[in-house]
Amino acid sequence: MSVKVILSVEALEPRLSGIGRYSWELAQRIGDAPEVDGVRFYRNGEWIADPTKLLEEPVTPKQRHKVHRWLRKRTTGLRKWGRDMRDAAVMRSHLFHGPNYFLPAAAEGGVITVHDLSVFRYPETHPAARLQQFERNFAASIARAAHIITDSATTRDEVIDFLSLSPAQVTAVPLAASPAFMPRDAAQLQPALARYDLAPQGYALCVSTVEPRKRIPQLLQAWEMLPSSVRGRWPLMVTGGAGWLSDDVQALMARGAREGWVRYLGFVPEEDLPLLYAGAALFVYPSVYEGFGLPPVEAMASGVPTVVANASCLPEVTGGAAMLVEPEDIDDFAHRLERALVDAEWRTRARDAGLAVAGGYSWDRCARETVALYGQVAGG
Repeated sequence: MSVKVILSVEALEPRLSGIGRYSWELAQRIGDAPEVDGVRFYRNGEWIADPTKLLEEPVTPKQRHKVHRWLRKRTTGLRKWGRDMRDAAVMRSHLFHGPNYFLPAAAEGGVITVHDLSVFRYPETHPAARLQQFERNFAASIARAAHIITDSATTRDEVIDFLSLSPAQVTAVPLAASPAFMPRDAAQLQPALARYDLAPQGYALCVSTVEPRKRIPQLLQAWEMLPSSVRGRWPLMVTGGAGWLSDDVQALMARGAREGWVRYLGFVPEEDLPLLYAGAALFVYPSVYEGFGLPPVEAMASGVPTVVANASCLPEVTGGAAMLVEPEDIDDFAHRLERALVDAEWRTRARDAGLAVAGGYSWDRCARETVALYGQVAGG
């Protein structure tokens, strides 16, 4: 049975978030599936002819002539009525997929992806507008959705329990690392790393927003406890959004930077990130709540030994390849970090196992399993 699909692409923008990456990978693939009889793209009430353009930096629109503005203003209601009627007809003939939690009001049903429940578990990490959006639209989207996708089995169980859903209504479809994340030799890495004053295998890496559930303060405290020879040889690089850096974290980062054992890189250009991963001697991800945890998979795909928190879906997603830690136990955390840096036997095993686990994920698989769900929903 073939199905016509509408994919919401409101998460696409020049600097892709994790959900933006997920939306983009689906947008590139689902139209090629033999089961799909055409794909349309929708964004905040508008049809998008080419989602690629959403990844470009916006251009300031030209000023319209005042007569054009006058006519546009006075015909807005009529045009909106016509557009709503047309949209409703298209929505009825297609299956709608909202990859960012929500279905629009015009969609009577469809599929949504719920990546995690952090807006309920950790509301303080979300802006007020995001919380208001969930208050207005999330319950209605869940009620209308014919099926819900999650990124991991752990999140699937949490969503079923939290929302009191039938297990048959929720399916886990794992994400993947981009093919750009792969092992690379030192010669490939040196030009890019030199821009950050880094050398291959000369640093450890954490890619994460700096916010409470990510446990960056605990990571910094544990790193400070490493022997000076170890933390001097492998300073910690932290890259990602600033989140809401507390004064204590800022002070510890600043002191660590002066002492040479930590640097905060902020956002790194997308083209540099795979090289930054591949050059790291160790990747550390102490977050205690994730829907999937893409950065550890990207690190494993890059051939980098990986340490993650023994929490949420991270043990599931890393599949036994990563060292598990309890971030709140700072002494043990520091001990395990030291072992992960100096134990050559463990590092070899972790690298090989990580490559195998990461190789089991792919965006092609994600798209294929997603399209199979479209067929199940469309077939009733």
